[in-house]
Amino acid sequence: MVADMLSRRALLATAGASCLVLGGCGGAKVERPTLRVSITGKGEGDTRLLFKAAGITPKGFDLVYSEFQSGHLVVEALNGGSLDYGGMSEIPPIFAAASTIQSFRQIAVAHGDVNNQVVLVPKGSKAKSIADLKGKRVGYVRATTSQYFLIRMLEEVGLGWDDIKPVAMGVSDGAAAFSQGALDAWAIYGFPIQRAIATEGARILKTAYGILSGNYLVSAHVDSLSDPDRTQLIRDYLGLVQKAYGWAAAHQEQWAGIIAQDIGVPRDYVLDQFKRKSATYELRPVTDQAIASQQQVADLFFRQKLLPKAVDVRPLWDAQFNDAIPKRV
Repeated sequence: MVADMLSRRALLATAGASCLVLGGCGGAKVERPTLRVSITGKGEGDTRLLFKAAGITPKGFDLVYSEFQSGHLVVEALNGGSLDYGGMSEIPPIFAAASTIQSFRQIAVAHGDVNNQVVLVPKGSKAKSIADLKGKRVGYVRATTSQYFLIRMLEEVGLGWDDIKPVAMGVSDGAAAFSQGALDAWAIYGFPIQRAIATEGARILKTAYGILSGNYLVSAHVDSLSDPDRTQLIRDYLGLVQKAYGWAAAHQEQWAGIIAQDIGVPRDYVLDQFKRKSATYELRPVTDQAIASQQQVADLFFRQKLLPKAVDVRPLWDAQFNDAIPKRV
């Protein structure tokens, strides 16, 4: 009797499991596949905003977005398994490579503007060059492009990291500190630049043009890369992103107005930034040049003793999606 009951329970359990896997049995709804994607910052860096503006909608799958303030947080999320796909600069993965966990691979390059990476000074500042920041309080975001280009800018004028008073803080805290006069300068990227200029009279002391490569990296979790179904979602999404970049390049004035509304500044400030762009965004495949560019950055951080050991970035790269990146139109 007991054996019969156990057999019946096993049969029911097996039937229940079959219903979950097949998505049938009594009209159970089959869920669409999802791709978990990062969003870093607002405005131009918000893919949701861009897709909506360009009228782009994924077919056959859904996107689940998570918001981050900087690329090193995206890397942490990838390493923690909470993302399938994320974007960041060349720098955050370098710090991951120097640690014991690298649960992601860099699968493409989003090449774009470097003039939206700057050192800002507040209204009334007498600073005319980076050399004038000696002994001053300079905010930056640790393990991001802002730390890298600040180091390079200081080196160009014969200064070192110890010649300033560096203040590491997140984007929101940096914006508050800059607004309250707690910083003499702020090395920052993206929409906070236009906001600080428009609302506080901030001034760009120097852009990262000639220092940064313009390479922003697209990464995917290793589990997603080993899953054929999820790999196909990534291939499809790369195509959508490239299409969206093409729309943005062809509709700069319209896109500027949408961004301005999103970040809460007059449209003219965004248009001004667009006019100063070093490049419009496009996806590019993995190349030896892209790998070498990131290696150069890693070597500088090691020389500055900001990494515990020398890093070889090549193992971080995966070129399997090179054929999935269409030419931007």
